[in-house]
Amino acid sequence: MKLSFYIGAALTALFLALAALSFVWTPYDIQSLDIPNKLQRPNATYLLGTDQFGRDILSMIMMGARTSIAVALLAVGIGIAAGVPLGLLAAARRGTWLDEVIMRGNDLVFAFPSLVIAILITAVYGASATNAIIAIGIFNIPVFARLSRGAALPLWERDFILAARVAGKGPARISAEHILPNITNLMIVQGTIQFSLGILAEAALSYIGLGAQPPTASWGRMLADAQTLTAIAPHTALIPGCTIIAMVLGLNLLGDGLRDWLDPRLRVDRT
Repeated sequence: MKLSFYIGAALTALFLALAALSFVWTPYDIQSLDIPNKLQRPNATYLLGTDQFGRDILSMIMMGARTSIAVALLAVGIGIAAGVPLGLLAAARRGTWLDEVIMRGNDLVFAFPSLVIAILITAVYGASATNAIIAIGIFNIPVFARLSRGAALPLWERDFILAARVAGKGPARISAEHILPNITNLMIVQGTIQFSLGILAEAALSYIGLGAQPPTASWGRMLADAQTLTAIAPHTALIPGCTIIAMVLGLNLLGDGLRDWLDPRLRVDRT
């Protein structure tokens, strides 16, 4: 395995551990304001310093990891749960009107970026982490639909699929028992990529006020709050910014390593 894979796995595991730990412990309560200690630089008491309200930035990063991971994970889950079945259905009915409807529907969703979809949803239902999940999840559906359809189409021409059809299996059963297991590795790799994009999307939506709302911690919200403080307290912007970069980089390196590991054509000799 490449060194980059282990680096990516370590970074991803670190943030997952911080998110899990935040459920039971954080150094300080992020809802408690400590104005006398505001804008403290990193020190022995506050390892990553404090923000303009005196809140511990390390605690905010831990709670923000939980928010970002939850939003991205649920959004990817929506994309997989809806996109993969649609892609398999389109592949099974390739060349028919149903295939055409599904793919043109994907094109329609692609025409509206997740940010635009989020603005539309927010205009109707209000800004919240739930609406951010829905917006990012909707954008993930055509990604997985296109990928699963493209991966499934060549498999329908293989001999083992012909044998299954001769045995009397229908398209739905063939898709579930033979097609899906053979494209799962692609879905896993794409899932890590979309997970990293989900982290970025959640941060972007929170930055412009369309994601998680106070008092819920969010890395994007931390950046938005710190944009006027960079001259006097640069750590308030640098720390959440570097955190987002590290998380996205870790997931991308992990996905790249998983691709090499799971794809026989790219697999290297590990002996």
